[in-house]
Amino acid sequence: MTIEDLVGSYSVEGSNQDGLGVAYHGVLHLTLDENRRIIAQWIIGDHIQNGTGFFKDQILVINFNYKGDDQMVYKGVAVYRCINKDTLDGFWSEKHGNPLYLGSESCVRIGGGFLN
Repeated sequence: MTIEDLVGSYSVEGSNQDGLGVAYHGVLHLTLDENRRIIAQWIIGDHIQNGTGFFKDQILVINFNYKGDDQMVYKGVAVYRCINKDTLDGFWSEKHGNPLYLGSESCVRIGGGFLN
């Protein structure tokens, strides 16, 4: 699999960093920049998170950030095992999240593209 194979949109189901189970559904859009680095955007309801990352040995790593309802900027990292070009299985952690837990995400490719 190449980094180009990952470009597209994915349906996301995830759990927060609190150990309570499935908490959200949304969409993850992956594109490439001019240096072939991953540009990511998650849309969960009206909440948007952005990130940049890299891909090696079927592992995708994305550093992300978003502005919370309290207007603070939150940062974290998401790591995905690329099962195939249509399926990503991952976990994530935020700097100020509960250190006893990791969030999780399952991503499955959906049709359509992402426009910047």
